[in-house]
Amino acid sequence: MVDEFLKWYFSQRPVLASQLGADGHDHTLGDFSAAGLTAREREEECWLDRLSRTETPTLDDAIDRDLVLSHLRGSIAMQSWPEWRRDPSAYLGPVFASMFNPFQQRLKPEPELVAAAISRLAEVPAVLAACRANLDPDLAAPLLVQRGLGQARTGRNFLTRTVPSMVEDPDLRARLAAAAEPAAAAFDDLVTFLEGFTCGGTWRMGEKLYSTLLRERELLGYGAAELHEKGRAAWAELDARMREVALRVNGTQDWRAAMETLMDDHPPTLEDMRAEYEAETLRARDFVRERELVTFPEGEECQVLPSAEYARPILAVAHYLAPPPLSSSRTGVFFVPYTPDGFTPEQVRQRLRTNCRAQMPSIAVHEAYPGHHWHLSYLAAGSRTARKVFRTPYFTEGWALYVEKMLHEQGYFDTPATELAHLDCRIFRAARIVVDTALHCEDMSIEQAEEFMATRASLSPGTAQGEVNRYCAWPTQAPSYLTGAIEIERIKESFTGTPREFHDRIAGSGGLPLGLAEQAALA
Repeated sequence: MVDEFLKWYFSQRPVLASQLGADGHDHTLGDFSAAGLTAREREEECWLDRLSRTETPTLDDAIDRDLVLSHLRGSIAMQSWPEWRRDPSAYLGPVFASMFNPFQQRLKPEPELVAAAISRLAEVPAVLAACRANLDPDLAAPLLVQRGLGQARTGRNFLTRTVPSMVEDPDLRARLAAAAEPAAAAFDDLVTFLEGFTCGGTWRMGEKLYSTLLRERELLGYGAAELHEKGRAAWAELDARMREVALRVNGTQDWRAAMETLMDDHPPTLEDMRAEYEAETLRARDFVRERELVTFPEGEECQVLPSAEYARPILAVAHYLAPPPLSSSRTGVFFVPYTPDGFTPEQVRQRLRTNCRAQMPSIAVHEAYPGHHWHLSYLAAGSRTARKVFRTPYFTEGWALYVEKMLHEQGYFDTPATELAHLDCRIFRAARIVVDTALHCEDMSIEQAEEFMATRASLSPGTAQGEVNRYCAWPTQAPSYLTGAIEIERIKESFTGTPREFHDRIAGSGGLPLGLAEQAALA
């Protein structure tokens, strides 16, 4: 039954299917019409009913079924908060990913990649027309529309210059650039539409739906109010620890001032930042291997590259592109957070400051070894298809923050500066819990949230603004880091075995909701 569901699921989301490495989906973007999206919602309800009545012969089968059920319950709950009526990114994200990722990952010969891209380019005008038709002025929020507008403005250059530049063969490159022109014109039309689009909806999700997602999709035993208090308690505990460490950095308990000093020691340029991250990534890999903390999958490789042009207006932090788990590839990409082309020298400097040398060890551990890259390349070698398809950030981001603390305990952050920066990365995630829950439960304004992130974590005002903008657009994701890390640490206390056995067991089980991860780890 799960296999049958996955076949249907891929047919409805061909861009995601090809990103995962599933064959047969790379020539289309899918149906983004209101009729198609509404029909998909009704079919999800039917699948939930069918799978809920399915018996399973083994614990692994039960975990797979319950994983799919948690995803469906979350998706059905979100029908009351339809992204496709509220947010242009529901249309822009698949277009950008379908063009960029295949050429970045290169799972097929270049002529096949170009043929697939040309086929998808022909569908871009219809997808963007659906965006214009489906956005509801009463539901769409101005903040989300402006965020989408920033992405849409990169569309023409991205399609006509950036993507063709990734093609080596000059004839194929020329064909692709020519095929991109109608799609680029559609992006121009969308930009004009969004610039004049008037809307009055809210980006605030509300406590009821937020708590429903925590309980039914993430399988946590608490809702938004409890999570908010957990975030405040974690922040207070970390604040006390950081005051002690700050004494060894600048002789005072003012850890914010200490971090401000550390942030002045940063790479001089964006490319220098990328090169230093690459060196730190290799150092982390060697450390993890020497300590035998995890089992390395055969053939894994982590590239360290500038962030994609289309992601720069909406992502101000490092991020990761996993190897397609349904393919044989084990190559992932750690994207270093370059600034958009229009940033001023001062804005670039602030981005470099929030990627200072003291912070780089924690960020490289989080994104690469043994964080996202190790986890997702190791997961890709597993045999349970459903677990390669459905992952929750409450595990994947929780895992990446968990290993930061684990490497601290192993002695990786071996100076007062890197230890303070490690704790700063963790208190930043505690602040995220407080702010995200408060924003979406109507307890905090955007301005208050930006001030909180700039004063309760070591973020520049510009980075704090970008972070809060992301929280408004992606409710429940920001708390996943520290929430998941705390839950994994709790599960570890009940595990009998070596650290490597625990890490291989729980991370190899997938990116499961924490309740299912506990079953898989302790079975």
